[in-house]
Amino acid sequence: MAIHYREETADDLRAIHQVNTAAFGLPAEGNLVDLLRNDGLAVVSYVAVSNHALVGHILFSELPIETKQTTIPAVALAPMAVLPQFQRQGIGTELVRRGLDICRERGQQVVIVLGHPAYYPRFGFSSELAKRISSPFSDEAFMALELVAGVLDNVQGQVTYPPPFFSV
Repeated sequence: MAIHYREETADDLRAIHQVNTAAFGLPAEGNLVDLLRNDGLAVVSYVAVSNHALVGHILFSELPIETKQTTIPAVALAPMAVLPQFQRQGIGTELVRRGLDICRERGQQVVIVLGHPAYYPRFGFSSELAKRISSPFSDEAFMALELVAGVLDNVQGQVTYPPPFFSV
């Protein structure tokens, strides 16, 4: 089975919504993607395709870190979804890797994720790195990854999730 990866196109929007709904069992994640895109907050929206059918999706959206001195460009990784029948085949891993590479290429400095603490550390995400970032989430599932080494050294700041995260 060949999987191809690419950025989303306008023709993918309905399928992206369907993949997120199927992967999470509820329409909330698909609605979140639609709202973030419609609000102009999407930075990277990447898809996995098999036999001309969309089977996976990942979204990175704006989530800057505000400090007393400056704003650090950052993005939220949310959601990442793979159709249930295609899970555990490396598609999600590849979506995360490629998405992070694109974020680096586009000058992003930090990625924040609220995700499974056994999954995301394999990509370098760390709850320890996120401890000095105030957010509505503070347990081990709230993690950060520096795309620019050292950018979070001695940083104390906060992220404010945009309204779409709370309206789904």
